[in-house]
Amino acid sequence: MKVGEIIDGIIEKTGIERISERETCDKLMAGSPEMDVTKIVTTFMATVDVIRQSINIGANFIITHEPTWYTGADDTGWLEGDPVYEEKKKLIDHNKIAIWRFHDHMHQAKEDGIYRGFDEQLGWKKYRKAFTDGDGFVNKFGFCYEIPETTLRELCGFFKRKMNMDVVQIVGNPDMKVRRVSALVGGGSLGAGISENLPMRVMREKSMDVIICGDITEWTLSAYVRDAAMLGFNKGMLVLGHERSEEAGMKYLPEWIKSVAGTTEVVFIDAEEPFMYL
Repeated sequence: MKVGEIIDGIIEKTGIERISERETCDKLMAGSPEMDVTKIVTTFMATVDVIRQSINIGANFIITHEPTWYTGADDTGWLEGDPVYEEKKKLIDHNKIAIWRFHDHMHQAKEDGIYRGFDEQLGWKKYRKAFTDGDGFVNKFGFCYEIPETTLRELCGFFKRKMNMDVVQIVGNPDMKVRRVSALVGGGSLGAGISENLPMRVMREKSMDVIICGDITEWTLSAYVRDAAMLGFNKGMLVLGHERSEEAGMKYLPEWIKSVAGTTEVVFIDAEEPFMYL
């Protein structure tokens, strides 16, 4: 199969109309639609290490959720003459790798593919309660889960095991009781471009005990939760980071892609956290 055929099939399977080129970041970052595909890799981000691993296993098509070129729109004009960009591009071009970003169509699909993988990784789909409200502001992203009662400390340990993390940041009393949880993965905990106060509204209006976050801004949601805990409210927050909170969506994407890729092998490569902890 060709790169373009696989892209078309994936977009069709999302169940939504194709988003115009002007309005989406879901574009080929390298390669051509006419390239024949040997093997497909799915990953959170096409880092240099992921590209090298793809080359080593004979894959020439990488489907990445996040940018290859360091900005939301993957613009490269500002990178002209940049040695990091030039060396990475040389690695990609020399090995004839195609890279396609699957972000907007994945989140806007009839079933958000990132949350599908998140639930699969945790075994939480049975606990999911979709948000419902009059104006639908919360339904733009995120889910509520009613889980068996635990503590923030125990929930932290659960995520460390399930997401293979050395460190998980928390806000609130580690021994607080937790039952009602909201997950705002990736940039959802920043408001997803809708409103910086949206995560706080989610916590208040949906009576959340804990919000599980991807990205954070320390003077918005984390400040709100910290003050709430200091005032005696049963409120907490758990921070996974953008990469760990969304990687599972790409981990479970190969199975979903099978019906599109046919006999072409699809494998997942973990981009891993961008940080080391000393």
